[in-house]
Amino acid sequence: MKYDQRPSTDEAPCLESPHIRYVSRKAKGVYANILLDDWFKRTFAELPTSKRLLTLLLQELIPERTIADIRYAPQEHTNPDPDKRGIRVDVEVTDADGSRFLVEMQREPQEFFYERALYNTSHCIIRQMEKGEEDYDFPTVYFIGIVDFPLHEDPNRVLYRYSIYEDEDREMMTDSVHFLFLELPNCGKALTPEAGVLDNFCYSLHNMQFLEERPVELRQEIFELLFETANISKFAPEEKIKYEFSMTTERDIRNQIRYAEKKGLEKGIEKGIEKGMEQGVEKVAREMLKMGLETQTIIQATGLTEEQVRAL
Repeated sequence: MKYDQRPSTDEAPCLESPHIRYVSRKAKGVYANILLDDWFKRTFAELPTSKRLLTLLLQELIPERTIADIRYAPQEHTNPDPDKRGIRVDVEVTDADGSRFLVEMQREPQEFFYERALYNTSHCIIRQMEKGEEDYDFPTVYFIGIVDFPLHEDPNRVLYRYSIYEDEDREMMTDSVHFLFLELPNCGKALTPEAGVLDNFCYSLHNMQFLEERPVELRQEIFELLFETANISKFAPEEKIKYEFSMTTERDIRNQIRYAEKKGLEKGIEKGIEKGMEQGVEKVAREMLKMGLETQTIIQATGLTEEQVRAL
């Protein structure tokens, strides 16, 4: 997502997203960044309030169902074939009728993210099938991907739902598998009269660490629980130490990534120039692909489209 420079009353520069209400892009130290792996699991799986918070979120995501009495399931899924990879999900729960909900947090764009969702969901289905069963009437499985990057371009739509349909007449093949993707940055309606709970929920997760207090528009129980959970002043002493270490590690990793991308970009361009500009930007893009640079980095450096880069 791109941000525009704006005047700031703070010492640090403030940036405003074109999609969401103005917030300072400097962590305030009031609320934790609960998108970090350990803190996401703490929020939605490890605290006394986690079950209620997750139940409220699932009910907003899947309003046609009554979500009740959820129970946490193991996060590890071993592949029956020892030579193939298993999976580990962030949070998995079952409800009273046995339906399963896999909740995955993804902070950075990733190739084949939809395929990963399908792969992880298939493991969840396999685990439900007991030996000797003759039918395949397994409880419904929902994959819920919470992503801190836009998968779609609409800045005002945060939720996308997928099921399996026939191509022409859109007849549903099965009601047993569903995929939901909650796109945090696309919360353009947040904190407005048109905003729904999910718009404001995405805004909260996307901006939590940059806020000094809970916005007055966020009055529902789900936000009371969410902000209470993320309040750093309520952390136990050992949690504060762990969180500060997590944030320091996070900053170090991001600085390393930015430096590596910068150096890799320079080397990729240099190699392209050495081979002759007449060979065009596609040669540069190929060199950058060989170096393992992200697709988005190559697009920004060369001006090629995503389709052109993938074709290479």
